[in-house]
Order: sequence, then structure tokens, then C-alpha cells
Amino acid sequence: MTPIASLNGVSKRYGALTAAENIDLELRGGETAALVGHNGAGKTTLIKLILGLVSPSSGRVDVLGCDPASSRGAALRERLGFLPENVAFHGAMTGRELLGFYARLKRRGGTEVDGLLRRVGLAEAAGRRVSTFSKGMRQRLGLAQALIGKPELLLLDEPTSGLDPASRADFYRTVDDLRAEGATVLISTHALAEIESHADRIAVLHRGRLVALGGMNELRLAAALPVRLRFTVTPCGTGRLLERLGASVEIFERSERRLEIGCPAAEKTKMLRRLGDLWQLIGDVEVKTPGLPEIYSRLVDREEAR
Repeated sequence: MTPIASLNGVSKRYGALTAAENIDLELRGGETAALVGHNGAGKTTLIKLILGLVSPSSGRVDVLGCDPASSRGAALRERLGFLPENVAFHGAMTGRELLGFYARLKRRGGTEVDGLLRRVGLAEAAGRRVSTFSKGMRQRLGLAQALIGKPELLLLDEPTSGLDPASRADFYRTVDDLRAEGATVLISTHALAEIESHADRIAVLHRGRLVALGGMNELRLAAALPVRLRFTVTPCGTGRLLERLGASVEIFERSERRLEIGCPAAEKTKMLRRLGDLWQLIGDVEVKTPGLPEIYSRLVDREEAR
């Protein structure tokens, strides 16, 4: 399948500063991909390259079959949707007026405006001035703006920054619906825990370099972090479990009634089978797989150590 967008050997330099270094990345049709990393990792730079707002210092960027920084870039951007990290709208306009203005910029009629306002939960506030909107409402208005014209590629830069938990949940429900409808979505974020269940693939960036790319299972393998097994046992039973499990297990916690150990993901089933008849000592067992925050820390630490 031809990718929606691709970066091949792309670097971007601003004098002595390298914002992106030799990046290879493809966005596939109908997927939600995420760019994760701390501030300054290069996430926004990659989005600007895809939008054609900046040109690469080296390498090639292709979006929907053309160079977004070329003379065809303006026409291309009518097929894209973009939500910047800090949305800034004219406060004197109403929500409906503002969306109508952006629709005209995209050479679209105003027929979809009310539908978009309903989609992001702003139908009742459509006639209010934007200056009266809360941070969450302005962010939802920004998402509605990005959805004008049913874009083939949607680029969202730190879209949940400053939102409360309920607004974040609403936002990701909308993103999941868009993916189900076949849209390609790229989300830049440093909110690691909240993105892992919403992205098909995750690109880990650090200081302008692509450290890892893949789904959560692929990233777990790349990070080689242990799976944690937490046992609740009968009093003084932890010693007997450790004798059976072997001296090589990594112990994270041990008390009279609780034992937490680590083992490679591939060894998890074998480790549990090893307990055999000792299951009578176990009241409960919890399996904890590494989440994206732990994976990211391991991958970045490894990159720093090189």
C-alpha cells in the first residue's frame, strides 16, 4: 500500500541546531500514529515538514504524492487538517462564524459547520463569542477547524495540553471514531500514558532522532523490560515461592504477604508453571506489563548511553 506520507532520510538544521536527524517514517492509510518525546525532541519539526511549512535540509518528504514545500503545497494543505499546540482564535467571532471563515479559506461551503460543531460538542455554544470559551472549548473548536473538508491526513500537535481529564477522554473518543472512519491521524504528544491505547504505531523521538518505531508489543520487545508478577500469599509464604522460582529472578518487593518479581516476557508462562503445587499458597496474582512511560524511559536512557 502506498503510504499517505513519508519522510526518507530527512534532516532539518537551523544553523548549528539539528532539529531532526536522518528520519525515516511512513504514515499508513487509516492508522493513528503518535510522535512521543519531551519538549525539543523534534515532534513539531516533523509536523511542520509534513505540512510544508519548512523544507528539509536533506532528504525527501512526500505527502499524498507531492512535495508539501513545493508550489503545489497550498493545494495539498486543503486536503490536510492541522491542530497546532496553541490555538489562537479571534475572540470577537462566534464559534459558527470562525468555522465558516476557515471553511472559506479551505474553499469549502459553510454546510458542514453546524455538523462539525455538533461533533465536537459545541452546538449549544455556536452563537457565543470565542472569547467566552474555556480552554477545553477552544481546543474542541480547534479540532472542528482541523476537520473541515474531511481531511485525508489529520495532524494534531499536543492536542490535549491543558485539558481536564473529561475533555481528554472526549477528545480521544473523537480520534478513535475518525480512525474507524478511515482517516489517517498523526498525534504529537508528551502525554505518554494516555496515548498508548489509541495509537496503532508510536514513534519515539529524542533530540531529533528516531529512537524506535512500532506498536506497543514491538516497543516492549525493543525495550526488553521485564514483566512484573505480583503475588499475594499466605503469611510467610514468599520464601517458598522464591525457592521454587529460582535465585535468578529479579525481586522488586518482598514482605510477609506480598512478593513482586520480574521476568522476561517470554518466560512469564514458564515461570508461573514452575510454581506447581504451591498455588495453594497464593491468594492472588497480578501481571503488570510495561507501559509506554517505562518503555520510553528505557529507550531514551539507552540512547543517551551510546
